[in-house]
Amino acid sequence: MIEAGNLQRTLAFTGGGTGGHIYPGLAVAAALDDICRCRIVWLGSKNSTDRLAVEGAGIEFREISSGKLRRYFSFRNFTDIFRTIAGFFSSMRLLKKYKPALLFSKGGFVSVPPVVAAFALRIPVFTHESDFSPGLATRINAYFAKKIFISYGQTASFFNKKCLYKITVSGNPVRPRFYAADPEKVRSFFNIEASEKILLVLGGSQGASEVNELVEVCLAGITKNFFVVHQAGPGVEARHEPRYIRLPYIGNELPDILAASALVLGRAGAGTLWECAAAGKPMVLIPLSGKSTRGDQVENAEFFEKKGAARVLVRPCAVDLLKTLNGLVEDDGRLTSMAAASAQIGTLRGAPLIAQHIIEQIIEG
Repeated sequence: MIEAGNLQRTLAFTGGGTGGHIYPGLAVAAALDDICRCRIVWLGSKNSTDRLAVEGAGIEFREISSGKLRRYFSFRNFTDIFRTIAGFFSSMRLLKKYKPALLFSKGGFVSVPPVVAAFALRIPVFTHESDFSPGLATRINAYFAKKIFISYGQTASFFNKKCLYKITVSGNPVRPRFYAADPEKVRSFFNIEASEKILLVLGGSQGASEVNELVEVCLAGITKNFFVVHQAGPGVEARHEPRYIRLPYIGNELPDILAASALVLGRAGAGTLWECAAAGKPMVLIPLSGKSTRGDQVENAEFFEKKGAARVLVRPCAVDLLKTLNGLVEDDGRLTSMAAASAQIGTLRGAPLIAQHIIEQIIEG
């Protein structure tokens, strides 16, 4: 392992659109901070949530124009071509200004213009894919990248054979707080008895109406066996009643709440899955499915189910959900084995591995 000491260089990061494209990048940035003192500049979209998350981590954020990469016909595809071109030139200007030693991309449509601009300026590009199958942005970025990190070994089969020599299996980067959480803080704050099993319900940072509606219908049955902490998403009113707490968003407290939970119910976004794995938590997953998605959450969920870490319910009815939750809470052996399988996946710690590769590139480059 290379020790970088007080090496001071500027690095550029890019990605955005969802928390899954932001938080793993922030985890890599935190791991870099443990190794050396690097200045990081993040090139991102005008999405206010992205900016708040990045600047909240103490990282400089610079807006660029970007267009969405759609797989379906839309007249906006034509106007977005010009936004993407504008994003390329604004990226060129910023990269020339900051002269980074490397660009690290976490994907999302906003990442394509900076990646192409960095390639044109001969700045090495590293990219990471969180999902089981790569998104369109990552497929494009892969051709310009010097190094491709993937969360699952099987993901390599989705790339062009010419890209295989660039690939390293890293797992999905998770912020350090998830490895050092304190479950007692949560039990003390909410006055939850040590004997109570906590069910954490997560729909991602944007919430999930399907999950929220199912929990609402099943709530009386669920709270017979669980104390429920529910992140319901923006625009949903907070609620606090016996054995049930609903919050629009859980921020810095999430690692501690996750650590205290006996079971997690939620979508199957890569960020949620790997944060649960870092905490060694069993999961019941309701992946986003249907025509509005490319199926990445279903693929992610199936991987965790095959490893024994999760149960997957695709478009379940309330009866199915309640039966699954109650069946697990009554089977401590099953919950324990699922937790162990989840923790085993979580041993693949992507953030420090990727950070070390970045430092090696800086030193050797």
